[in-house]
Order: sequence, then C-alpha cells, then structure tokens
Amino acid sequence: MDLVKARTTIAPALELLKPITWFPPMWAFGCGVVSSGQSVIDNFGFVVAGIALAGPLVCGTSQAVNDWFDRHVDAINEPNRPIPSGRLPGQTGLYIAIGWTALSALVALYLGTVVFVAALVGLALAWAYSAPPWRLKENGWHGNLACAACYEGLPWITGAAVMTGGLPDWKVFVLAALYSAGAHGIMTLNDFKSVEGDRQMGVNSLPVLLGPDKAGVLACKVMAAPQVAVILLLLLWGHSTAAAIITLLLAIQGVLMVKLLKRPAELAPWYNATGITLYVLGMMVSAIALNAGVAR
Repeated sequence: MDLVKARTTIAPALELLKPITWFPPMWAFGCGVVSSGQSVIDNFGFVVAGIALAGPLVCGTSQAVNDWFDRHVDAINEPNRPIPSGRLPGQTGLYIAIGWTALSALVALYLGTVVFVAALVGLALAWAYSAPPWRLKENGWHGNLACAACYEGLPWITGAAVMTGGLPDWKVFVLAALYSAGAHGIMTLNDFKSVEGDRQMGVNSLPVLLGPDKAGVLACKVMAAPQVAVILLLLLWGHSTAAAIITLLLAIQGVLMVKLLKRPAELAPWYNATGITLYVLGMMVSAIALNAGVAR
C-alpha cells in the first residue's frame, strides 16, 4: 500500500514541476557554457549539476510555487492540474515548493559564489512572481520581465560562471540581458493561453490589459528589437558570419510574425513552436561566436 501511495504522489509531483518547461533555462545555461570558451570535458561534473540546477531545480521550483499560488486560477483554466484536481492534497504542493527551493540553493552553493547569488535571485523572483504580497504576475509588464530573466538571462550567466569559476566576460552579460529582454515578448505570447481565467481572477497579463491584437504586436516588437541589437554587436565584435546567420533567422521570424498577427490569440501556440525555435537557435549562434572570440 505504501508503494502504491508513493507512486500516486510522485506522478502528480513530477507533473507539478512541469518538465516541459525546463528546456528554455537549460538551453540558456548551455548557451552560457558555450559562450564561456572553456572546455566542457574539463568541467563535466559542474556542467551536469548546473543543468540540473537550471532546469529541474530552479525552474521546477518556479512551477511548483506558481501552481500553489495559482491553484484558484488553474481551477478555471486547467482543473486537471495536480493541486486543483486534488491529486496533491492539502498543502503538499506548498511543501514541495519550499523543499525544492532549499535543494536548489544547496546545489547552487556547491557550484560557487556567483552561481549561488544568481540562483538566489532566480528563486526570489520565482516566489515574487506568484506569491503575495508581490504577485508580480498580476501585472504583465513586471511579471514577464521577472519570468524572462529567470528563463534566459540568469541561466546564461550561471552557465558561464560555472565554467569560469567567477564573473563571466562582460559580453556574456550583454547578450544574456538582450535575449532576456526579447523573452519578455515570449512570455506575452504564453499568456494568451490563460486569458479567460486571468480576466476572471484579476490577473492583468498583457493580453488582458492591451487586448490580443496590441499584445501580439508588442510581443513581436519586443522579440525582434534585441535580436537587431545582437546582430549589430556581433558585427562590431568581428563575428560577421554569426551576425549573418541571426539576420536570416530574424528575417524568417518576421515572415512568421506576419501570419501570427492575423490571429494572435489563436496562433500564439503555433508561433511558440516555430518562431521561438528560431529565436533560441540565434542564442546558441551568438554563444558560439563568443566562444570563438575567446578561443582567438
């Protein structure tokens, strides 16, 4: 009976941590690793621990925290989620969020001071995003910024810091900041899926505040502008091939954006599977360019 009970708890607990959401911060961490110019083989153990920190731990924590404090909204939007469905009864979801926060901090401490500080910032933002009295997610401007930093900028910096053992090169910070800014638009597109529940519960996401059409236009502009800045910087730093590749990726995104803006509420999931893929490919291209620069 105990084994059966454990299985019935583990499955919804894993669902609470939403493994499908781990990829973006893990990818950003990988970009940080590549951009550092250091050998992955020589730092393999740290890289594996860092990937776990970025994805299952810190990102998983953010999902658990969000599901706990959004359980009333999820009862409208996604009633089959582990907490509103009752598959994680009582305060189990909250206990998982707290325990995962502590475990994330311990792993980050093992990886060094810079990683520890970055992880604490990410964990603090994860709680502030969902938990009262802050509830940053109740305002799409603030919430999307916090979420974008946790998904892109902080993991990128963390990946580079794991490899260098200290503060990364300033160019790493610049690229991480630019791609974080662009991710604000990605978060806006993600908010289209929960417009009805957000509106009922008073969550002022940008699709709720601006309406689908204006929010879609804003998301596209916010995603495109930082990529233009990255292209110009790569040209300035002597990485013309990388700049050309990202220009091509951005041009294709532009074509896809035209289609997206015809029916943004309906096509946001489609764009997430197409245009965002090109966006994150550009991240890795820019990271490889920095790697080449360090190698020289």
